[in-house]
Amino acid sequence: MSHVVTLLTAPSAPSLEPAAAEALRNAWGGGAIHWLAPDEACEFEVPGCPVNLAQVWQDLQALKIDLVCQPAEGRLKRMLLADMDSTMIQQECIDELADEAGVGERVKEITARAMNGELDFEGALIERVSLLKGLPEAVIARVLASRISHMPGGRELVATMRATGGYAALVSGGFTAFTGAVAEALGFDEHRANMLLIDGGTLTGEVAQPILGREAKVAALEEITRRLGINESDVIAVGDGANDLGMIQRAGTGVALHAKPSVQAEAEHRINFGDLTALLYIQGYAKTEFAA
Repeated sequence: MSHVVTLLTAPSAPSLEPAAAEALRNAWGGGAIHWLAPDEACEFEVPGCPVNLAQVWQDLQALKIDLVCQPAEGRLKRMLLADMDSTMIQQECIDELADEAGVGERVKEITARAMNGELDFEGALIERVSLLKGLPEAVIARVLASRISHMPGGRELVATMRATGGYAALVSGGFTAFTGAVAEALGFDEHRANMLLIDGGTLTGEVAQPILGREAKVAALEEITRRLGINESDVIAVGDGANDLGMIQRAGTGVALHAKPSVQAEAEHRINFGDLTALLYIQGYAKTEFAA
């Protein structure tokens, strides 16, 4: 089966030299190199996935180059399923709220362990939210305005997929107060997340049940594809934490983006230097085709 090899690097400091791409193409007996963006991303076809792919991937990581090898057929996807925290935005919302509540370091420690798969996600979320009890609801808007920034390439990713008839869903273990704003700003078709309970203008320290975690993200994949009349193979999913692994492994193309070590160990495709536009490059889009 014909495969496509995609090489890409960070847009902010592109370091993909033509000589490096040509050397790899020659070593693997690949076809003509197609540049998707000068010095940033290119692709070429190979007869099959090379047996030394893992070692070459490791070698290229030292050069700050990402490598993805996948079947040529079916790589253009019809749906994007994305995590929010540390994926579509650069922060973990609960950590930012915790800073406002004066319990930032404690919550960040729990968040890091949960995202690396060391703690049960649901239990860790309940524990962290309990530490937010009494925080004024108005803090959410302040955090959104002053602490939250979108991940580079996210707007182009969502806009390009929707411009070509695709569907975009934001599915987060975070909170609807944030996914609603992020989904609207970036152009997602829908969003799903947990709901912080509020009473009298202050956070109660509790989250509504049932809690949306790993299994709920898989359920979203199943439900949305069924509703749209498409297959799970038509989906590209992206996330960085342990609770994203289910949807990453089920989707036609699953991408671990700047992910935790335990997630990288289990994900087939890993992007550590490129931004979210990497998900467009691996589908074959050239930079000149990106929508804004």
